[in-house]
Amino acid sequence: MRIGIIGLGLIGGSIAKTLKKVHAQNSYIIGYDTDSLSCAKALDEGAIDHIAVEIGEDFVDCNVIFLCTPVSAIDKVAAKLLPYVSKDCILTDIGSTKHDTVEKIGRLISHSPKKCYFIGGHPMTGSEQSGYEASTSYLFENAYYILTPLKGTPDFILFIMQKMIERLGAIAITLEPDYHDFATAAVSHLPHIIASSLVHLVKNNDGDEHLLHTLAAGGFKDITRIASSNPAIWQDICLSNKTNIQTCLKKFIDSLSEFSNILDMEEADNLYDFFNEARNYRDSFQDGIKPDIAKVYTIFVDAEDEPGIIACIATLLSSHSINIKDIGIVNHREFSSGVLRIAFGHKHDMQKAHQLLTKHNYTVYC
Repeated sequence: MRIGIIGLGLIGGSIAKTLKKVHAQNSYIIGYDTDSLSCAKALDEGAIDHIAVEIGEDFVDCNVIFLCTPVSAIDKVAAKLLPYVSKDCILTDIGSTKHDTVEKIGRLISHSPKKCYFIGGHPMTGSEQSGYEASTSYLFENAYYILTPLKGTPDFILFIMQKMIERLGAIAITLEPDYHDFATAAVSHLPHIIASSLVHLVKNNDGDEHLLHTLAAGGFKDITRIASSNPAIWQDICLSNKTNIQTCLKKFIDSLSEFSNILDMEEADNLYDFFNEARNYRDSFQDGIKPDIAKVYTIFVDAEDEPGIIACIATLLSSHSINIKDIGIVNHREFSSGVLRIAFGHKHDMQKAHQLLTKHNYTVYC
């Protein structure tokens, strides 16, 4: 495949490195970035095969082109690219918001004489670091990668994109653009705003001796880690997903106001319920990949809850080349204490694991 990548930052660079790692013999990657040093380094490291000098003819024969630019620039880049793309080329982006991008590029494609396709993309992974220097060949491992195709996108085109995402090591999930934007506002965008707000709270209330700054180096630093992300990216995200962020922000403010009232009234039972309900829901996250949004194959294994049991089983499966998508102890279940939930991306991996674990005297439930 001939693959184009416009923007060789953290995500674009990682896409290039990962594809070359898993698909080196059957891929030719054309890279473009406004930073010539990033292009040169990517070429020198073998992450790309050719440097495009501009967004134009270098991308003529590409089968898939990743638009790895800030959200506000995606439609502009697509407009420059459309006169050059080949028939049936798939364009995709990596932006954190989807409604506006899908709508704008959908209009561009509908007025283009070229028969090409656009599938919005959003890898739910990243780093507080940015740029090509921060990119890796394992950034997408077991991460959700959301796809938001245009209405009317043929199934085989979506299938090609899903397979490419799987090659990156990610888990492809297809969503409507509007639902994607609300979901990411709630679980990604608002948490970044909250983390930054907490940092501002400490900064604005610290004294001359900077005691709060010193104390914040512990647990506070961990829970506000995401506030170290690139501010330009988050400026862009907030403006492009303004309505959904404001909706979630209002709900969060209402929740804080309710908590403040409970605290004012010293309602001990309600305080306990507030923290207990949050703890229970938060603990349920460890159940991992949900089968209703991603195709996975799952088994449950009886095992004593003891140190090293997960590592022991994971090592056994790995030594037989069985790829695990998710593994963990299930706390809420109908089986006996210590049961493990193991999820696989392919049915044959699940079947091999079932046979292997049974052979080693584990009790396995499907």
